[in-house]
Amino acid sequence: MSSDNFIRMAPDVTLGRDVKIYGFVNLYGCTIGDESKIGAFVEIQRGVTIGRRVKVSSHSFLCEGVTVEDGAFIGHGVMFTNDRYPRATTADGNPQTAADWAVIPTMVRRGASIGSNATILCGVTIGEGAIVGAGSVVTRDVPSFTVVAGNPARVLRAIEPPPVEPLD
Repeated sequence: MSSDNFIRMAPDVTLGRDVKIYGFVNLYGCTIGDESKIGAFVEIQRGVTIGRRVKVSSHSFLCEGVTVEDGAFIGHGVMFTNDRYPRATTADGNPQTAADWAVIPTMVRRGASIGSNATILCGVTIGEGAIVGAGSVVTRDVPSFTVVAGNPARVLRAIEPPPVEPLD
C-alpha cells in the first residue's frame, strides 16, 4: 500500500496483499483484493467488494452495493449508483434515513472494462469480459463479451472471449 498521507482509510477496510492506493482516496467498510490498484481521488464505500487484480482509475465513485470481480477495469470518473429513486426527504418532508430506502446491488463480472466517465445505474450486471464505452450510461444488463456504448448503452457488437488465463 502507498504510504501517502492523503489517504483516508477506515479501520474496517480489508486489503489483500500488494494493493496499491494513490493519494486523496477515501475508503471505508470495503474489501479490496490482492494486487489491485486504486487511483487518486477515488471513493469506495462500505459493503463494496473489489476482486483481485482490479484497476480503479482516478476520480471514480463506487457506492455501497457494488461488487467488482477479478481482473476488471474501472476507467477514470466512473460513477455507480445504488438507489433508483434518490430523495433527500421523505414524503412528509423529513430527512431520509437508512430505513427509508434499500441498496440495489450492481455486479461487474470478471474481466469487464468500463470506459471513462461512464455512469452505471444500480441493479445491473456487466457481464464477463464486456466493454462499456466511455461516457455511456448503463441502464440494463450488459451481456458477457459484448461492447456497449451510448446513452442509454446499447450493444454494438460481440467480441471474442480471450484465452483463459488463470489469475493465480
